[in-house]
Amino acid sequence: MSKWTYSDKVKDHFMNPRNILREDNEADFHGIGQTGNIKCGDEMIVYIKVDPANLTITECKWRTYGCASAIASTSILSEMVIGMTLDQAYAITAKDILKELGGLPDNKVHCSVLGDKALRAAIDDYYGKNGMEDRIKTQSAKIVCECMQVTDEDIEHAVLEGVRSFSELQDMTKIGTGCGECHENAQAVMSGYIQKHFGL
Repeated sequence: MSKWTYSDKVKDHFMNPRNILREDNEADFHGIGQTGNIKCGDEMIVYIKVDPANLTITECKWRTYGCASAIASTSILSEMVIGMTLDQAYAITAKDILKELGGLPDNKVHCSVLGDKALRAAIDDYYGKNGMEDRIKTQSAKIVCECMQVTDEDIEHAVLEGVRSFSELQDMTKIGTGCGECHENAQAVMSGYIQKHFGL
């Protein structure tokens, strides 16, 4: 028998995922966010209910077409965010999820970005539906990598943090780790920001 390469916590959340949306009751939720690309094998949808009095998440459900890592990552994320304010939940990163899981194999780390990006999309959806468009943070961002939902703003942020090569950009954002069709455009966007900010 081959050795299980995931942590016990990942295995638990994969075998016994929490908060999966099993009913067709999408209309009951206040915000819905979708990310990923079925062509790449991973797609994530996150559903949230929000207490309007204090803008805290009272319920977080999800559905996915993805691997064990994507399932475990979103399962644990759905537990983490309940009780958080929308601002707190929006700030959760893939690194936070990985820490809670006890890590993932290097070739599966990119799966952990699906849940937090779908969550942010759900929060933005809530803001849009409730007259709080000024709080939406991704409205002006342009998607460069459809599979990993990496935007031009994500690339600019990476450049400002010191990224200078495409391999470094992939390490930080997981861009181009799905179908790979965005490589040329992503490199051009990265080069543009390097030139803009550093004249290199």
